[in-house]
Amino acid sequence: MAMNDARIDPGASIGAVHLTVADLERSVAFYRDALGFQAHATGQGAARVGAGANDLLGLVEVPGARRRARATGLFHFAVLLPSRADLARFLARVVRGGVRLGGASDHGVSEALYLADPDGNGIEVYRDRPRQEWPRGPDGLPLLVTDPLDLDELMREAGAAGASKASGGASGELPRDTRIGHVHLHVANLPEAERLYVGVLGFEVMARYGGEAVFVGAGGYHHHIGLNTWAGVGAPAPPPGSAGLRWFEIRHSSREELERTAARVRNAGIPLDREEEGYRIEDPSGNGIRLAAGAGVGIGSGGGVIEEA
Repeated sequence: MAMNDARIDPGASIGAVHLTVADLERSVAFYRDALGFQAHATGQGAARVGAGANDLLGLVEVPGARRRARATGLFHFAVLLPSRADLARFLARVVRGGVRLGGASDHGVSEALYLADPDGNGIEVYRDRPRQEWPRGPDGLPLLVTDPLDLDELMREAGAAGASKASGGASGELPRDTRIGHVHLHVANLPEAERLYVGVLGFEVMARYGGEAVFVGAGGYHHHIGLNTWAGVGAPAPPPGSAGLRWFEIRHSSREELERTAARVRNAGIPLDREEEGYRIEDPSGNGIRLAAGAGVGIGSGGGVIEEA
């Protein structure tokens, strides 16, 4: 199949991210109490958490699980907040809670805060600028930059926003329309990863950082997936049972769009496992992906716990 002979659904987005954690109670408490998530369902060593609508994270406990350095897997998942005021309120919450930030950047297209969960899983929490404000390169594509984010200014905005009703409610929980904006992955080989994500799945290359990272998106978005070799070219997949990424969802706007993507995967000779919600595949570095359609499972779906393979 030739590169770019078919595009992924322009309405495609990232759904829930599923993680292995060492201590489920500790992880649920961190996401709920420190970051403002809601526990949608827990039980049988698993939990679903989100912002009151669709699930954002699935957590599965493997006691004693540890993250493996210099391995493929999750670099970070990115939680997209609806507005700058929401980002300011989130910053104020984590500062009050004593959560350590790992960084803060103005990317031109977005403003982002970086931190990690108790297992060392990277988390970005960000807000997008309106598309008409995105800086663009000579090719017309969004220009991703990394400039310092003025945290003092953001904290001042948090003070002003605190006087008004937060979109997440007075409890300080995440706003209901919070979602996963993108995932960023460690891969073993960038050209191989690009052949899957661009050549087969149909994402468009939106930006490159030399030969070490590429960012791909659907529908003109600055990126839905980041791919990098910062864990080392040829890095191995983590051993089974390690803390970190189990799989993440690529959600299509319709079943028809999902089936078009699945057909490209079959034609490329990539193993494709059928599931009730869609299909499961792995990228060349062993990162798990669920291809699905629609909004995904949420708090109003009838409860229960996550099914994990």
